[in-house]
Amino acid sequence: MHDPASPSSPSEPADEVSPQAPADVVEEVMAWYSKAILAARRAPHPDPERLEQLLARRQECVRDRARLEEADAGESARITASYSARLKELRATGP
Repeated sequence: MHDPASPSSPSEPADEVSPQAPADVVEEVMAWYSKAILAARRAPHPDPERLEQLLARRQECVRDRARLEEADAGESARITASYSARLKELRATGP
């Protein structure tokens, strides 16, 4: 009997992006901003300008996630690449 969990099972090539991947990367960036917003609000001396900037960036994520629903392959790839780069940058800088 064939075991679907066995290593010999066919799998999706590593360079293919699943339909969910673009939304996932946007969600990860949005989660980063949400954590940063929470930290900014809890800071002993909140910086209103930074908080406003973080809120605007998270709202941008919301708009881009909605755009993905009707995006063609090219637009989806552009959004994914942009958010992948941003996520890498955000992770390097911390919240």
